[in-house]
Amino acid sequence: MSLDVSPQLLAEAENGEVREADFVETVRTSLPYAYDLVARLATELRSGAAEFADNQTPPPSEKERGQLLRALSSDAIRGSLERHFGIALAFQNCHRVAAFRPEARGGETHARFTSLRSQILNQSPEFRDC
Repeated sequence: MSLDVSPQLLAEAENGEVREADFVETVRTSLPYAYDLVARLATELRSGAAEFADNQTPPPSEKERGQLLRALSSDAIRGSLERHFGIALAFQNCHRVAAFRPEARGGETHARFTSLRSQILNQSPEFRDC
């Protein structure tokens, strides 16, 4: 299971729309490694002049890698994190996540980061089973 959904959030979903703040809080508590990594990248992006901030450090264990993969493979989770932190996320391999300013999406640097070429160049045998 990706998220530990509280009975209150489940009831909210069953009765209609879910408040995004409640959903993001569920993501924060269910996938703390992924949430904290995205939060750190968002902070780095805002505090610097670089076009993006990225993570190139593998997660400490498969548990954390799983959290990251679940967070980034879900449109709902990924979109909520992007809106919550005011960023655009890009993902290349088992752990290389980048945060861009939303207006940079589709720009030259973002397009280069998300290109087929970059995807190929950022592969290695140790990522084969991640």
